Amino acid sequence: MKVIHLNHSDINGGAARAAYRIHHALRQSGVDSRMWVNSATSGEWTVQGPEGKAEKLLKKFRPTIGGLPCRLLQTGNPIIHSPALLPSDWVKKLNASDADIVHMHWVAGEMLSIKDIAAIKKPIVWTLHDMWAFCGAEHVTSDMRWQEGYSANNRPYHESGFDLNRWTWERKRKHWQKPLQIVTPSRWLAQCVKESKLMEGWPVTVIPNALDVEKWKPVEKEQARQLLHLPKEVPLLLFGAMGGGEPAHKGFDLLLEALTKLSVAIPEIELIVFGQLPPENPPVLGAPIHYTGHLHDDVSLQLLYSAADVMVIPSRQDNLPNTGKEALSSGTPVVAFDTCGLPDIVDHETTGYLAKAFEPDDLAKGIMWLLEDRERLEELGRNARRKAEAKFAYPVVAGMYSEVYERVASNVGL
Repeated sequence: MKVIHLNHSDINGGAARAAYRIHHALRQSGVDSRMWVNSATSGEWTVQGPEGKAEKLLKKFRPTIGGLPCRLLQTGNPIIHSPALLPSDWVKKLNASDADIVHMHWVAGEMLSIKDIAAIKKPIVWTLHDMWAFCGAEHVTSDMRWQEGYSANNRPYHESGFDLNRWTWERKRKHWQKPLQIVTPSRWLAQCVKESKLMEGWPVTVIPNALDVEKWKPVEKEQARQLLHLPKEVPLLLFGAMGGGEPAHKGFDLLLEALTKLSVAIPEIELIVFGQLPPENPPVLGAPIHYTGHLHDDVSLQLLYSAADVMVIPSRQDNLPNTGKEALSSGTPVVAFDTCGLPDIVDHETTGYLAKAFEPDDLAKGIMWLLEDRERLEELGRNARRKAEAKFAYPVVAGMYSEVYERVASNVGL
């Protein structure tokens, strides 16, 4: 089986890291897997990026050029919007390749146009890393137009100007006449696909994103803290996201509210934030905050997870965050809200604690529940590690994808 993965980047960003790991899980299982990207930084021979200065320059400016229609939209949703407008040369290369399967991932950033996707003649498997595929131009949204269909009558109050999302959704509906095999990392995102107006009735399979659990192993806590110059004897909480506390859907404000209460009950508690440098005006909580900035290597991240007592994921909306999987594999329990894809990470009171959605008081309660009993905390850490081995290990995920590939390849032409 020959598979070509298509993703905007190979290792930069959460979706890229997820796609890259799936690619390697498949290679380890014997699948002839390759990865084609617009931005290649890993330097690995199985990854093909733009060749030559001219092509690299063109790929670099495609998101800016293709994103020009976004300027006509005024919206209260600050998260990236992708019109997917510009035709690319990837379709011609894919159709001329020897691939048995084209495995699409995050193909935004004007990597493929909406029309391009319909022009791929190879069997397609599409792993969704956000909501864009069945929405308009939005990648994340709390609006429900994706369920109802985008019309002039259901535009949200926070939007004005050109209805970019409706225009983008209509183009998807026009070009995507043939259902594709969809894969989602979480049960929540699979349910969204089934409930969407655009992809209702399309085949969808839930396969968690892969993690090399043989590399992502727990490090002795005292050693990890010593190497990272973190305090040895205090309870340490960990929070991480691209952009740190900036994206509203990551819920950092809810964590801060919970921490305000926790710092009274546990005065020695401290927080580590990765993905962000110290802001100009850091929040005052009564608890120290350590900002690590962006960590670009797995070893540093592994040490950070192992150094923490509890990983907190206070997201308002999330799929199957890499931070959750990596924490579990490092033997660190997770506290999160009971929403979206987070129940696929946390087994309540077994690998962590699922708090009532968006209630900081219950989030604080869950953190307290873990920290107040050291033996229980260690047992949940062992459970976390076992779950990572059972659900996210490379052989497990590769086997599930191989079954999907065989099914999709055998249905071609039927």
